[in-house]
This record gives sequence, structure tokens and C-alpha cells, in this order.
Amino acid sequence: THTNPSYTWSETLTLFFYQSGDAGTYQYFLKVVPTVFEHKSGGRVSGNKVTRTNQFSVTDHFKQVDAGEGTFLPGVFFFYDLSPIKVTMTETGKSFLSFLTSVFAIVGGAFAVSAIVDAAVFHGGKALKKKIDLGKQG
Repeated sequence: THTNPSYTWSETLTLFFYQSGDAGTYQYFLKVVPTVFEHKSGGRVSGNKVTRTNQFSVTDHFKQVDAGEGTFLPGVFFFYDLSPIKVTMTETGKSFLSFLTSVFAIVGGAFAVSAIVDAAVFHGGKALKKKIDLGKQG
């Protein structure tokens, strides 16, 4: 028989235990990083400009235990890695002048690349014509 119970600690962290009837060792490695989101304007999350939360990362490992072997015990083990460093993410916006500068940089880059391609084609064609005129082509 297969059963899949799940346990939820928060809105974002749910662990599933997959049981196939065989004995085994389940290991869950949970990494927790405290995170602060600073919003540019209030009202995004219940009117607060700052949201304190945690980011989770879960890795699981299963090792089947042979009952006759006797080297491993079946069970569920949780290993927590709590990060001592807090991540702060600040929402920022760009000004119109910054946007305009980016647009001009893209247009300028396109002109520069097209000038390089044009010069390569022009000089390549000129060299090829010179070889054909001298009879060294082919």
C-alpha cells in the first residue's frame, strides 16, 4: 500500500513522505534564510512597507533499509541550516532619464555593430575583387 501524508509548516513549505511499504531512512535538509522585502510604496502587503519572511530550500534523501542487514535504522531525520545572514530586498524604480539613456545605448550599439558588419563586408569584397583581378582566385 502507498500512503502520502504531508506536513505543512508555512504557506510555502510542505514536505511529503512517500512510503512504499519498505523500511527506509528519510533525511530532509532544510535551509532557512531570513528575508526582508522593502516595498517602494506602502499598501502592497496589508499596508506595510516592510515584509519580514523566510526563504526555504528543501532537499530530501531516501535510503532503503534492509531488515536483515541491521546497519541503518529506519526513521525520519530533519537537518536545519539556519542562515546567520539576512537578505534584504529593496524595490526600486528607474527614472525616465535612466530609461532614455538605456534606449539610446541600445540604438547606439545596434549602429556600431551594423558599421562593423558593413566594414567587414566592404573590405572582404574589395580583397576578393583584387584576387579575382590578379587571377589568384580559385
